[in-house]
Amino acid sequence: MIPTAAPPREEIARLAARMLLEVRAVHFNAEEPFILASGLPSPTYIDCRKLISFPRVRAALMDYLAATVLREAGFEAFDVVAGGETAGIPFAALIAERLALPMAYVRKKPKGYGRNARIEGVVAEGDRVLLVEDLTTDGGSKLSFIDAIRETGASCAHTAVIFSYGIFPETETQLAGHGVRLHELTTWPDVLAEARAQGAFDRATLDEVESFLADPRAWQAARAGTPPPPEKTS
Repeated sequence: MIPTAAPPREEIARLAARMLLEVRAVHFNAEEPFILASGLPSPTYIDCRKLISFPRVRAALMDYLAATVLREAGFEAFDVVAGGETAGIPFAALIAERLALPMAYVRKKPKGYGRNARIEGVVAEGDRVLLVEDLTTDGGSKLSFIDAIRETGASCAHTAVIFSYGIFPETETQLAGHGVRLHELTTWPDVLAEARAQGAFDRATLDEVESFLADPRAWQAARAGTPPPPEKTS
């Protein structure tokens, strides 16, 4: 059944944050920060891939994500749902099932043999494609997937994720500049608020996470031993 009913956006954000905490997909560590793919430290880490192992949580989040996309993009806005390799693939399949749409997936790079394809499944010229991923940080990783979709002659003006960092102002700016709107369920500020409400971590850890979320670039620069980037002026 196509999900059309869901709580208000603010309640979805709270419930999604609660589910991420419940399945221990959220990791906070102020004393020994995680090292991100960028090489920079962070007191926060999220593992959305873990969600596929929790059927009730998985089902609720996918219902919420499908309903959010329908509300914000339209009920007849898409012809295909595409997942980004690899974390987006299972979630794209679940969303495609809920929206009664065909599903495809996009490789990070051509596979290097056979058709040398980046897109598996059928995406035709003129198709309107929804890109589904597990999460986004600053939105940059989505652009390569979007460009690959557009190279087929299809359009891609929307991407949907379970989790968005919600702390980098360039995220929506970068995506909007590429003609793409972001749809997300919850963010780090939402997760922090729910973690405080639950007492899920000690106060010192939560305070340090709050400091990071308030100015992540400065927090990272201070712990990486480099000066923060200069503020941009217009």
